[in-house]
This record gives sequence, structure tokens and C-alpha cells, in this order.
Amino acid sequence: MHIAFNGWFWDQPHTGSGQYVRGLLHGLRRAAPNLQMTLVLPPHNAAPDDLPRDVSIVTTTGPGGKLGKVWFEQRTFPQMVGRVRADIAHVPYWAPPLVSPAPLVTTILDVIPLAIPDYARGVGARLYTSLATAAARGSAHTLTLSQAAKADIIKYVGLPDASITPTYLAADEAYHPRLGAERDAEVRARYDLPDQFVLYLGGFDVRKNVNQLLLAYTYVGQAEGDNIPLVIAGREPTWGTPLFPDLRRYAADLNITDYVRWIGYVDEADKPALYRLASVFAYPSLYEGFGLPVLEAMACGTPVVANDIPALAEIVGDGAFLVEAGSARAMAGAIIALLLQRPFRDSMVNQGLARATHFSWRKTARETLAVYEQVLKG
Repeated sequence: MHIAFNGWFWDQPHTGSGQYVRGLLHGLRRAAPNLQMTLVLPPHNAAPDDLPRDVSIVTTTGPGGKLGKVWFEQRTFPQMVGRVRADIAHVPYWAPPLVSPAPLVTTILDVIPLAIPDYARGVGARLYTSLATAAARGSAHTLTLSQAAKADIIKYVGLPDASITPTYLAADEAYHPRLGAERDAEVRARYDLPDQFVLYLGGFDVRKNVNQLLLAYTYVGQAEGDNIPLVIAGREPTWGTPLFPDLRRYAADLNITDYVRWIGYVDEADKPALYRLASVFAYPSLYEGFGLPVLEAMACGTPVVANDIPALAEIVGDGAFLVEAGSARAMAGAIIALLLQRPFRDSMVNQGLARATHFSWRKTARETLAVYEQVLKG
């Protein structure tokens, strides 16, 4: 069996699509040592890193920018699939070609542009979403990341239930309470981290709802702000747009700037240590297809507070403290309880570690292989 993969996001491991395609290929190689795999790379990624062994590479040429991305997805990738004579073409994000020379498997991580229309503003974005939706209906099978995401795909894309299979993500082996802990002191120094802190690590678009966590810290700060600040990690966007409200200004308006530290982009290799060093990981997102950061934090032995939304509730089970979505007061109460009540904290840590063991890339790979075999059988 020969699978050709769209590698557009291979060089973007900080994105969900990049994490997925890397984790999947490494998992497939471990689960199926003889599987033939070809990674078709876009022009901007001619020298990929972190490749599993025996993965063939096809480099391509073409235009750049948004139009270049569409050209790669709709023309270049299917052409390369035909050239290498793959049995299956797998697009590991929501942008399959309308026509493919091999049966098509598409992974839809989420349907944010349809579920939250603000993410499809403008004619170009709406056209791209319409193209992706129409093309997805031509896939032989669709993979997604959770039952919650599957329900949304059925609702918004209109695919039949039997054509969609959830295959969960997993935390990388580096996310561990002790493995690699010898680097923790180095990471603490690099980012000038305090002895105790509450961590947010992720994006800053409106669905991530970081304003809820900032408002929650008006309560936490009164009790422990001087001793346990809020550390916010992630590459900051251009603030003050419809998708990226100015959170720095919001923090200033709340008078919590003394309690908030913005540390910016964090290297992928430093993330496990950052989770381990945190006293609590807070994730106030309002919409997810999966929510990998909460699983990574739990795998590192860090207690998690998150909003009670379908995907996160499905993933964390009893391994995290879920609160009413959008409630800053409830999030603050959960954070304070985990900071001050040691027996409760220890219980949440143990439950989180236990829950994290239910997810592995080997399992994801085996379930994906089963879908490939189903597609080949017709």
C-alpha cells in the first residue's frame, strides 16, 4: 500500500495541521514499517526536517501566496499523486482537490469557518471555504479528531455519518512529567519564569477566548497575583482586528498588568518543560476540534482548567477541571482551588496523567491504516 500525503503544513509544527501530519507519519512508520509513504512538499518547504525513515520526498515548484496554496492543493498535489502512482491520496487538513487520480482520504480537523462565520470574512475566504466543502464531499473517506468534530462535519458539511471516522490525536512522547526534566531549569531561565505561575499557551483569536482568563485573573490576582502570576505564551498577532481583539489593552483596562507576563513565541522543544513548570494550565477556548494543549499539559503532570465544551469534555474525561464556558468567575474559582488545595491538586494531576495514557500516536496510526484498507477494498 502506497500513500501520498499533502505536505503543505510539514514545516509548521506550531499549527494543529502541522502537528497532525508529523505525528501521523511517525506513528504510521512505527505501526506499519513496510508502508510506502510519499510526502509531496510545496515550494516553500524544499528541505523538510524530522522525517520518519524511508519516506519518499517529492519537491515541487509553483507560485506563492494564497493563490499558490490553492494551486498546490488543486493541481500540483494531485499531479504528483498520479506521478508516483500512489494507491491513496491523503490530505491531512481541510483542503482536498476536486479531482484526484487516487482515492482520496481527507482529514478535517474542525469546521471553524462554517461554525463561526467571522472566520470566513471576505469574498476570498468564503470562496475557499466553499471549495473545501465541495471537494470534501468527493473524498472516499473523511477522518476527524473527535466525535464532537464529527457531529459538526455532519451538521455543516453534510457528509454522511458512515463516511467519517474520528481518530484522536496524542501528546508526543516528550510530554512527560519526568522525561526531559533536566532541561526545566534551563527553560525557566530562558523565559524568566517565576517559581509558580498559571500558564496559557496557544493562539489569540476570538474563539480562544483569552479575555475570559484575563478577567478570571482579576479574582485570582487579588488572592495570589503577586506570588503566582499569569504567564501567556504564544506568538502575538497584530492586535485590534475583528479576529484578534487587543488583549494587552484589555489586561491594562482590568488593572492586572502587574500579574501578567507575556513571553511570546515558545520553541517546540521548550513546551514540555513549560507545561511541567506551570502550577496550573488554563485553556478558555470556546470551540475546538480536539484541543491538543490540554492533553499535552495533562501528560506533563500539570492540572488543567478548561471550558466545558463538547470536544474538550470528550478528550479530558475526568482528567481536568471543566467550568461553565465563558464564566470568568468559575474559571477563577477552579484556578484558586488547584493552587491552594494540595490534595485536590494531586488528585487532578493523577487523573490527568491517567487520562493522557488513553491516547497514543500508535493507536491513531492503526485506526488510520484501517481506514486506508477500507478505502482500498471499495
